[in-house]
Amino acid sequence: MRLLWLLLPLAPSVFSKSTNDSETLTWGAYRPNLYFGLRPRLPQSVMTGLAWFGTQDYQSVARMRHACDQGDGLGGYSWTEYDAREGGEQVIRDGMNNVKITTQFLKVPGGEHGGSWAARIKGEPINPAVPSRVSPIFYLGLEGIGGIEMETEEDEDGIEGPISFTGSTPDLDDFAIRIVEGPHNTLITEGQHANAFHNKLGKTHFLGARVPQGSVWQAKDIIQGAIVRTAQESAAPYKDAGKGFPDPAFVLQLPDEVYTGSNLFAVQKHYDGPFQFDVFFESASAKQKLSSAVLDEGIPTLSEAYNDRFDAVFPIPSTYETSDPESLRAFSKAITSNLIGGIGYFYGPSIVDRSFAYEWDQDEDSDETAEKAGPTLAPPKALLTGTPSRSFFPRGFYWDEGFHLLHIGEWDNDLSLEILKDWINLIDEDGWVAREQILGEEARSRVPAEFQTQVPTNANPPTLTMAVTAFINRLRAQKGPSDEDLGLDFGTGAQVPLTDATQAGSSAGRRYLDEPELAVEYLREIYGPLKRHYEWFRRTQRGQIKQYGRKARSRTEAFRWRGRSQQHVLTSGMDDYPRGPPSAGELHLDLISWMAFFAQTMRDIADFVGETDDALAFEEIAKATIENIDDLHWSEENQMYCDVGVNDDDDSYHVCHKGYLSLFPFLLSLLPPDSPHLGAILDLLRDPEHLWSPYGLRSLSASHPDFGQGENYWKGPIWIQMNYLALSALHKTYATQEGPHQARAQEIYAELRRNVIENVHKEYVRTGYVWEQYDALTGEGRRSHPFTGWTSLVTLSKCPLNIVARCACLH
Repeated sequence: MRLLWLLLPLAPSVFSKSTNDSETLTWGAYRPNLYFGLRPRLPQSVMTGLAWFGTQDYQSVARMRHACDQGDGLGGYSWTEYDAREGGEQVIRDGMNNVKITTQFLKVPGGEHGGSWAARIKGEPINPAVPSRVSPIFYLGLEGIGGIEMETEEDEDGIEGPISFTGSTPDLDDFAIRIVEGPHNTLITEGQHANAFHNKLGKTHFLGARVPQGSVWQAKDIIQGAIVRTAQESAAPYKDAGKGFPDPAFVLQLPDEVYTGSNLFAVQKHYDGPFQFDVFFESASAKQKLSSAVLDEGIPTLSEAYNDRFDAVFPIPSTYETSDPESLRAFSKAITSNLIGGIGYFYGPSIVDRSFAYEWDQDEDSDETAEKAGPTLAPPKALLTGTPSRSFFPRGFYWDEGFHLLHIGEWDNDLSLEILKDWINLIDEDGWVAREQILGEEARSRVPAEFQTQVPTNANPPTLTMAVTAFINRLRAQKGPSDEDLGLDFGTGAQVPLTDATQAGSSAGRRYLDEPELAVEYLREIYGPLKRHYEWFRRTQRGQIKQYGRKARSRTEAFRWRGRSQQHVLTSGMDDYPRGPPSAGELHLDLISWMAFFAQTMRDIADFVGETDDALAFEEIAKATIENIDDLHWSEENQMYCDVGVNDDDDSYHVCHKGYLSLFPFLLSLLPPDSPHLGAILDLLRDPEHLWSPYGLRSLSASHPDFGQGENYWKGPIWIQMNYLALSALHKTYATQEGPHQARAQEIYAELRRNVIENVHKEYVRTGYVWEQYDALTGEGRRSHPFTGWTSLVTLSKCPLNIVARCACLH
């Protein structure tokens, strides 16, 4: 897709210096918690954002749109096309203000500081028969060292024409920002008491404010407060009921003033009907002034290239029957784009409590004299990460991120590795990673206080291993060196891409696939921290075997989640799923399954980087762990895998609750195709009385007494990432490898895939959103929306059995 710039009339200086793949990721829509917010991938730098409100009444300003909020009641908002290296287009439907806003973002490569960019904000009435009066506000702020100045001469009545700013930071160097009016806008100049405000009408209004370090993210409150104060002053002479108040657009204005030392600037427009304005960020080192022609020509070119590439990477298979392929394609594009457009960059300290532990998690070997400091602020860290939900969970979640990277990696391999590396950089000296990454005050402002503190003995499913395994699978799918050649002797000949179409004319996002030495270097770099992380899991989440007289082939491979409460095991990711009573003697089936998968991943990395002894050791550990899954967790009586608990006499017993938990050895493809237990698992999975539904697999059996009870979070609702694991296991292992249940696995795969895709698509068409989960009885979307984190995996689920290489597979 980088070739699109050959089609644009840019000066040769743009191409004077090549930009590496990482440089193309400097700028992005990395403030996914906002409807539209751009920033660079730098700790303290320039941040921009868009806010708007209607001027049809005075109350609308109190409902100013800025941060994504389910309470805003929008009819939908999603990137319809978005590539992290190029830009894209987003559509926002604000019914209350009768406006459809389109935001377009285009990166312009060149220079030495991350390049330039252009953005276009367009609006049009949803219902042309109804007034659409909108006041959009674009702001820019600066955190850290550097400065921004408004170059356009100030005017206390507002400004006509473009508004320009210049600035500089150590990382971005010198830059300019211009905001330019579109060609066919209708500005609000008529209304009650227009004569009294004629000097200010039809102009752009502005504010320059000096805000404390770390407070630019509070721009909406600052802007809103300034508008309200100006309105109170302007409307004061009209409090007499006989006069009537002026048109809201005449008084709901920024104050047209800039304070000395300002580091936050806002620019406000007032439109009646359709509108358009452009924002240009020009890096001085690129030596290129941008104009609206860049967007006029660049956006259609980007769109065409994006669509060609999307059809190549995520095709709708000819074998997949659908009554509306174009709707399915648009849906698949939107959820993929919103997943990638939901990637955020976060920086700041987190809250950590190294002293907290439940009674059943108290370690007998712990140092009782250690200082019990309680919650403290950890040093600031940076993270590029996907986010589950822009409205409700706009931050990094370990449990979710591995699933995000399966999808992202299929679109842009190297982007997924950049994100993965940032997560691995969070692994501390002990090997711990916090399960929620709540970095800085802006991130914390969206999290209830009781969930802000992270505890270094608490884990989360190690899903990052899935991203590593998917990368290794993509490497193996390249035509080139054999498995025996992989490692220190990895072949360095020309690599043949998976398909010519997958690249769509560009190698962007594929360097680590096309240059084997880079892949080995990358895996070697992450191997040490991941090994430390794995050892932390084995050390801190170990379970007890001999203490309770349990029989197992291995005396070491047993595990239980730390950090659970009486009613929840938040650390498992399946918060309120039924478990036994908390005890130091518990063993958890899902955790031991994850640990077996983790050991297999470490074996594969060790193979690649030439750590032969480690590879053999991890192979033995994985084998022992899988054997212990059978020895400790299989209930012959219940014909299912179960947790293990202890009674008052310290005797072990199986804790069996039919649901996702029961499937884990199958979901992670730990069972061989000829396993004597596979038939029972498929029976449970396919039984409508238990997990099977026309919409996907339920999280808990419909026959369970807790089904649909209490919080009903993991007690029945359908979760797409778990259905994806089932589809992936069927697709890659049980439906493709010979075994007594192969034919049945193929039938289940085809039917389950259709059920999941059709329901999520249907709900998207009906509501305008994809959802966190789906009702176990009706299939209707539930809870957070839009939830284009792991729910976006339905795009990968389109892959048929015969297109193995185009699916993000676990093994």
